[in-house]
Amino acid sequence: MLCGLAGLIPAGPVSVLVDGSSAQPAALAARLAATLTASGRPCVRLTGMDDADTGSDAVEGAVRLAGGPGWRGARTWDVMIWVRAGRDPDGTGENAADIVIDLYDEDWPVIRRVAASLASRGSWYLTETRAFFSPRAATWDTKFGDDMPAYAAAVARAGIRRGGVVIDVGCGTGRALPALRQAVGPRGSVIAADLTPAMLAKACAQASAARAALVLADARALPFADASADALFAAGLINHLPDPEAGLGELARVTRTGGLLVLFHPSGRAALAARHGRTLTRDEPLSAGPLTRLTLSTGWQLIAYDDAVDHFFALAIRRA
Repeated sequence: MLCGLAGLIPAGPVSVLVDGSSAQPAALAARLAATLTASGRPCVRLTGMDDADTGSDAVEGAVRLAGGPGWRGARTWDVMIWVRAGRDPDGTGENAADIVIDLYDEDWPVIRRVAASLASRGSWYLTETRAFFSPRAATWDTKFGDDMPAYAAAVARAGIRRGGVVIDVGCGTGRALPALRQAVGPRGSVIAADLTPAMLAKACAQASAARAALVLADARALPFADASADALFAAGLINHLPDPEAGLGELARVTRTGGLLVLFHPSGRAALAARHGRTLTRDEPLSAGPLTRLTLSTGWQLIAYDDAVDHFFALAIRRA
């Protein structure tokens, strides 16, 4: 995670603040400074307020790195990293951050969100996604296997056309594949795409039973032709994308006019946020207002939105 984080820091002299609501920001700042230095990039660790405007300028082109809430008002920071290690009561700090690190599970730190201006830098998304999901693939169905009826209900609710081509983007272990096969019928085509080889390996049994093709693919650059799909099913995908707007645009590219996009999660947004120890905010990509705007700007029209206690379901149609 530290290498991915270091790769997100822009070139040249940059001031970076690692902030958060616990003792973790200072520790992460120290580790990030060591990672930057080891990579050959000059880095000056700001340890006292006098460093904010003096001394550290002597190192040409250096990253000036501070850690902890005491630095918030010291200066204007080029990059603000928020460490999510507990609850941020109103989400103010996290919402203002350029990068959000999730330390809710200290054994598995994860880069949760990156500002669009930084998201294209480095290979952090590929590395972080696989690092998070690969060790969980073997036990994923043991932990979440009872969600399959909820997946079936979501697919049925979407009204996917029989005989068409449906792609499960971010298929995981393939929990939606039986329902997707039933939706398109024997003459339809089901494709399951995921970024993590270990997840695709676990999906083999479901894919075989559903006669679905497995494809190793990044949702940000799908290996499918324009307008080649009649429906896309995406469970828990959007929150994992570094740039949801760009991701929705790529999903639109591969979907024919009038085709469907099903966004789903087997628990509501509030329950999922509580599970990860955070508070929901109105400007999150899957909040009603932002999702309506994001879908509209990327070629979709949102026609259904249901954020219930036990599920999240949104349905959009590909506009001409």
